Amino acid sequence: MATDRTALPATGTAKAAAAATDAAPRADAAGTAPASRLSAGGLIALLSRRPISLYAASVLRIGYGLCYLAFLLRELPHRDEIWGPDSPWTPALADELFRQTGWFSPLTLSDSTVYLDVCYAIALVVCALLVLGWRSRAMSVLFALVVVSFHARAIFMTDGGDNLILLMALYLTCTACGRRWSLDARRTARLAAGGGPGRWAMWRASSDTWSQFDLARRSLVTALHNCAMFVIAAQVCLLYGSAGLYKVQGPSWQSGTALHYVVNLDLFRPWPALSALADSHPLFIAAASYLTVLIQVAFPFALFSRLKYVILAMLLAMHLGIAALMGLPLFSGAMIVADAAFLPDRFYRSAARLLRRAIPHRPAGATAPRTPRVPPQPGTPGLTRHS
Repeated sequence: MATDRTALPATGTAKAAAAATDAAPRADAAGTAPASRLSAGGLIALLSRRPISLYAASVLRIGYGLCYLAFLLRELPHRDEIWGPDSPWTPALADELFRQTGWFSPLTLSDSTVYLDVCYAIALVVCALLVLGWRSRAMSVLFALVVVSFHARAIFMTDGGDNLILLMALYLTCTACGRRWSLDARRTARLAAGGGPGRWAMWRASSDTWSQFDLARRSLVTALHNCAMFVIAAQVCLLYGSAGLYKVQGPSWQSGTALHYVVNLDLFRPWPALSALADSHPLFIAAASYLTVLIQVAFPFALFSRLKYVILAMLLAMHLGIAALMGLPLFSGAMIVADAAFLPDRFYRSAARLLRRAIPHRPAGATAPRTPRVPPQPGTPGLTRHS
């Protein structure tokens, strides 16, 4: 993950700035801080100096919000059978399991259809607001509550994609996922360009106590965000590494025939003709089987080199194949969004610039030139209007 250099606002005092400078680890004559000198205080300063991967955090927010919004919309006609009064997993059975596991879901408070519809509508609104980035910090907490509630209510109907979204929803509550590509970021930019600071802002800037408090708050928020992004990266690395090492032990993966059995499972054949077409090329099946194991095992070790871009492209192709051949779009979407966390912020900034160039932008208030309905006739200098 790449860092995003975000400068601290100039609202603090010189004492606060000096404290922030002294907190950073001092470099030696070569301009680098030796590992032996990196104490606990230096590590804390490194984590709290500036937030990393702000664009990647925004992509995680938008991606998982869209994934769960699409999931809820897809299951809208079946909500009563999954989470409502028609579900075979009744609220009483769910409460009995909760007493053993310590889980909780507000959906078990009532088995009324109206209550489920109200909760469902709230969940849809929360997912939409999270995608838009409106009050992202509060929406991320509500989104985590929504995911936990629906996950726990029908826990035996979940799969790996649901589990990953659950973990990422919890991690997102600790990130600053609304600082880029959000309504929050737009509102902040508008306030910054709106003029001079107000009376309350001027008092805060002149107060030494408030400046120290604001500096501590920003450092804490930055450290929490950075730690959460590192945890997300570690989670994805652990997922791929353990999956690859588990596959290595399987005889079918060792012989290159594992995907042959996968594409012939009736439960995971949304398009039998497409599965049969893939299975008709045994060389392709064998190569895909070996490549799957290779890229999953190599993923954690390729993050510190340019090879990670090749691995990410191959993982994207793999997950698209899983979505098409096995009919698991939610799982594939969740994994693709998780992989996007490893792209640097400069990639997203470049992609945004290319997108702005590709989409013509008309300035506000500009009107298109009006063309005459009747083109001028040859030899006619003009038309005279008679009353």
